[in-house]
Amino acid sequence: MELKSKKNSPKESVEIVKLQAEKEELLNDLQRTRADFENFRKQVDLQREQAKKMATDATVMKLLPLIDDMSRAISSNPEVLAPIAKTLEKTMSELKLQKIATTEDTEFNPDFHDAISMEEGEGEKEVIAEELRPGYMYNGEVLRPAMVRVKRV
Repeated sequence: MELKSKKNSPKESVEIVKLQAEKEELLNDLQRTRADFENFRKQVDLQREQAKKMATDATVMKLLPLIDDMSRAISSNPEVLAPIAKTLEKTMSELKLQKIATTEDTEFNPDFHDAISMEEGEGEKEVIAEELRPGYMYNGEVLRPAMVRVKRV
């Protein structure tokens, strides 16, 4: 049996070229659609992570007044409440919640401290004179700055 090569008519050749062009266009559309979908998926994942972060930040923020009250109670009666103090410290560590350093004479940093008053002095250096409300960092970011009084030394 002998195969004869079939020659396309001009009409068929035009049709083949049209179909190839249509195939290329559809392939390009498919690739664009896939890229758009991948970008959309990434955007949704990012929004989901942002919503999760906002929810956890808001939850931890609601706990801060309770932590403040517990810290005041512990400092007023440290001998009796020592076990609670250890549990509170452990829990804060597990939550990645850290108290911002605000001991007296710590250098004032507006990224971590909110100054509500300034005691004038002769120097240029600004240091903390007193902590009025503790500040906290959560996952390495300032959740609530410490409220402090500042003095110049």
